[in-house]
Amino acid sequence: MIIRKAELETVCGITSTLPQNQFPEFAFAGKSNVGKSSLINGLMNRKSLARTSSQPGKTQTINFYNINDEFYYVDLPGYGYAKVPVEEKARWGKMIERYLKKSAMLKRVFLLIDIRHEPSANDRQMYDWIMASGYEPVVIATKADKLNRSQVPKHVKMVREGLGASKDSLVIPYSSVTKQGREEIWGLIDSLVEKNNEMRNVRE
Repeated sequence: MIIRKAELETVCGITSTLPQNQFPEFAFAGKSNVGKSSLINGLMNRKSLARTSSQPGKTQTINFYNINDEFYYVDLPGYGYAKVPVEEKARWGKMIERYLKKSAMLKRVFLLIDIRHEPSANDRQMYDWIMASGYEPVVIATKADKLNRSQVPKHVKMVREGLGASKDSLVIPYSSVTKQGREEIWGLIDSLVEKNNEMRNVRE
């Protein structure tokens, strides 16, 4: 897919009304510093469009990026940063949960986990939230370049089991440095966008 347009279209805070988008949405969730912005920028073929914060845990919005006037990447607030007050974490949690349950155009949720470590309690909670909202997340195991190639299968298994995911669940090793996994993620999104376009053409 050629990226002709990639722009930040809508920013939603805790009290904002979610946009009524007409195109499919693909959401990205993950702990602070897991590499979410790097992944989204990589998928958009942009260096720095996805918003990053100089202080982990400071991103407090849901950001909607319009891609080609065909679909959206939805960047959810990072979670799990220890210095954020408990009350603030609870508000972010409610905001994310509201989005997962109320978005009519959400087609797939990608959950980013650092491949080097076992999933944390926050990771497992997010996985369970996504499942409870009716989606089986695609797990993207980031920072795969930090491991030897021979270590990757073992760590993929560790991530899958740590989340309590089934052995058939999709876990994609990804590296923002080598671009490993990028084409696989793109292919999945592309096929879902095509399917949505076909269904829309039939209805019209």
